[in-house]
Amino acid sequence: MNAPALGQLLHGYFEDYLKCQRGLRVTSIRSYRDAITLFLRLVAKLKGTKISRLQLEDLTCERVLAFLSYLESERGNHVRTRNHRLAILRTFFEYIVHQTPEGFAEAQRITAIPSKRVPPAEMRFMDSAEVKTLFASLPKTGNLAPRDRTLLLFLYNTGARAQEVSDLRWKNIELDAMPKVHLHGKGDKWRTCPLWKETVEALNGLLDGHDVRDPEGPVFTSRHNLSLTRFGIYKAVRRHTRLLDKPQNGRPQRNVSPHCFRHTAAVHLLEAGVDPNVIRGWLGHVGLETTNRYAEITLRMKEKALAMCEPPVLEAPSHRTAIWRDDAELLKWLKSL
Repeated sequence: MNAPALGQLLHGYFEDYLKCQRGLRVTSIRSYRDAITLFLRLVAKLKGTKISRLQLEDLTCERVLAFLSYLESERGNHVRTRNHRLAILRTFFEYIVHQTPEGFAEAQRITAIPSKRVPPAEMRFMDSAEVKTLFASLPKTGNLAPRDRTLLLFLYNTGARAQEVSDLRWKNIELDAMPKVHLHGKGDKWRTCPLWKETVEALNGLLDGHDVRDPEGPVFTSRHNLSLTRFGIYKAVRRHTRLLDKPQNGRPQRNVSPHCFRHTAAVHLLEAGVDPNVIRGWLGHVGLETTNRYAEITLRMKEKALAMCEPPVLEAPSHRTAIWRDDAELLKWLKSL
């Protein structure tokens, strides 16, 4: 039996493996697409041919290494981007092995390429005072004022990702006796988050003036009544949080993004004593490892606060040299006696 062509393998990888078997979201699939497209373009360039003429045997370990070097040296990508695209290529070659075992040896070499060590990304969040300052500064008038206030409140309440907010529909929200929202997250997984009274009131405010609520309609919309995109959510957040960006008390300048609200929600839930397992389900983390990063942050904050409050160390006076021996005026008086 002939081995499947590269085109067939790519089609099966995206249409069957990523979409059906792994259930990845559209945004994740696009990320996989971009990484593999960049790789194939470089391989075609190195071989001096068109992408459409590439064969499976052209995808070698040496060319994967050349691709990783190209990402950092020529495209200027961060090590995290390099590692992310390497992870994508690993899954692609693992898929190839299941479809055509003849490529096992080369796929094994590629999947053995190590990721580069890189420190964890800085986890930015707002403290309680900053959150209060932010909501107190939000405009109360204007066409977009109710939407933007509700959007920021919803981000802080749920810790939702920007894409989850963009995809949110009215049918996913229950505003009855026990208000909650059903969020569609990564890996085609759903989770449920409770809603605060203030969030419910703000969401009901968005419905004012609408005779009928369309269950399929987006909750957060643009000026043209279309679903607010991830970029639109980012712009709305940046527009209202610029006052928090300025360096203060030795803290470097930062940019508050929608994901910063997710980190803020997690840290504040931990500080309130909420069990990490509950927070894991609240934010949709796969495992506790991610949630525990927030616990480490709060612990460091407590240690820093404790160090600032420590009483000064009182050293016992040394009696090796009498104090009066260091007093010139006293010595002069003694000699005059």
